[in-house]
Amino acid sequence: MDIRVGRVVNAEPYPEARNPAFKVWVDFGPEIGELKTSAQITVHYTPDGLIGKLVAGVVNFPNKQIGKFQSQFLLLGFPDADGAVVLIQPTHDTPLGGRLH
Repeated sequence: MDIRVGRVVNAEPYPEARNPAFKVWVDFGPEIGELKTSAQITVHYTPDGLIGKLVAGVVNFPNKQIGKFQSQFLLLGFPDADGAVVLIQPTHDTPLGGRLH
């Protein structure tokens, strides 16, 4: 698994999704570039609140079709006590594309 850090550059609602979700675009730096995904993270986050956040994602899984949207990476998080996703985020500024050790 290739897990990298990236910065959210765009996010918008995905009303066509079967479960509440956002479309999220993340910049993983010059080596990987910008990738998009669909993520069921609507409990703790808003599209505007996601912009600029550093996040972790698996960037070497095959693309996955989610309805009419193609997901290019897997955004990572942990479930809270109710099962809602809480994103993994670095506690300090990190160069985009940095690999998880």
